[in-house]
Amino acid sequence: MSDKPLPPVAVNRRAFLHGALSMAALAGCTSTALVKKQAMPMEEVNVSAPFAMPTLRIPDFSGRPSYRITDFGARPDDKVANGKAIHRTIALASENGGGTVVIPRGEWLTGKIHLQSHVNLHLEEGAVLLFSEDPADYLPAVKTTWEGMECYNYSPLIYAYGCDNIAITGKGMLKARLDVWEVWYGRPKPHMDALAELYHMAAKSVPVQERQMAYEGANLRPHFVQFNRCRHVLVEGISIENSPFWVLHPFLSKDVVIRGVSVHAHGHNNDGVDPEMTQNMLIENCTFDQGDDAIAVKSGRNQDAWRLNRPAKNIVMRHCRIKQAHQLLAVGSELSGGVENILVEHCQFDDGTEYAGTGNLVFIKTNERRGGFVRNITVRDVTAVALEGGALSIATDVLYQWRDLVPTYERRLTPIEGITLENIRIEQARYLCKINGQQALPVKDVTLNNVRADQLKEAAIQNTHVVHFQRR
Repeated sequence: MSDKPLPPVAVNRRAFLHGALSMAALAGCTSTALVKKQAMPMEEVNVSAPFAMPTLRIPDFSGRPSYRITDFGARPDDKVANGKAIHRTIALASENGGGTVVIPRGEWLTGKIHLQSHVNLHLEEGAVLLFSEDPADYLPAVKTTWEGMECYNYSPLIYAYGCDNIAITGKGMLKARLDVWEVWYGRPKPHMDALAELYHMAAKSVPVQERQMAYEGANLRPHFVQFNRCRHVLVEGISIENSPFWVLHPFLSKDVVIRGVSVHAHGHNNDGVDPEMTQNMLIENCTFDQGDDAIAVKSGRNQDAWRLNRPAKNIVMRHCRIKQAHQLLAVGSELSGGVENILVEHCQFDDGTEYAGTGNLVFIKTNERRGGFVRNITVRDVTAVALEGGALSIATDVLYQWRDLVPTYERRLTPIEGITLENIRIEQARYLCKINGQQALPVKDVTLNNVRADQLKEAAIQNTHVVHFQRR
């Protein structure tokens, strides 16, 4: 930490107290894990990849008891009763060594849900968990993140911190009301000031517990589902509609499987899945219809990520359909902890044409502040219908609104190498490959093997500052 005095930080006192009170909630997962030592049966998932992919271990709840929320006071359209019933049922299942919390058919209005270890939140067919649009329902503030920086903010709609052996399963739906969040999609000056405030605190190593962002006007929207520092996580079968922010966000987690999930969310920053500093993960047989990227692999922003020092690693996506999105696979721009060993295969991307200047199969983005690294990315056996961009785009000067909002505290370039695309067929695109490397640190070792487009609007290859580029 610098010896220079820090600038005064304007923190709303009410939000600070909310954050302090939430420390008890953060203890929920770890405390129950200590109470019950009974082993959870595990399913082992083996994944073939062009790198050493560890066996994934996820919980098997088939032999564990079930608890219906209606037995604990849940009533349709009663937000308060439903929230209390879900909380009680989750606590009981966890305290008893593990079990399934059942959401029956029907629509159940609720506020935040905090998972605990050894719990499967199961939505029966026809069940809808409808999440309130009232920001007050997501207080007290919890330890979470905003675009790669840790802070205390509104609770994600579904939140798990430090949990082991958790799942969200079934044929039901998670749905967010957007009345307020749609207003918050805008970025007026108070919101931009809050972003700058958080950026400065992270850059100056202000302790996370002092980064209280759930104050009026900051409008930092919560994630829909965040698994924060969790292990052995399964999301299977469910549908998700609408989201305040990123939809599924495994952060600093390990052994995560997302399969058979359908996501439809066209709001601002509505990525489908954002694995951040997460390792050993499989995404398969899913459908994405997004207002942003389908999958965005991240590893934190600048000083915060350098402090945590954990790459996103060993992530496989296969047999997925992307109906609409900015990108099938985005890497960054928050990648300061590094990204390596990523495989995307046997996927279909329908439409990426609505997003001017973007719409790529693969988009790797960074800037002079990020550092980190990107290496060993493979995308193969993928088809696309229509792209505004191309098969591969790499940009090394992507700063968005941050360019003029905040300064560069420390300049660190990002080495990018070992990118392979093979057996890619596109009906129409603007180009095949566009790489804008940096003269001081060119992109290295890029291979396009049997990458074809039926129709291109521009030159197929548009590269600067690239070494060892092959097209076969």
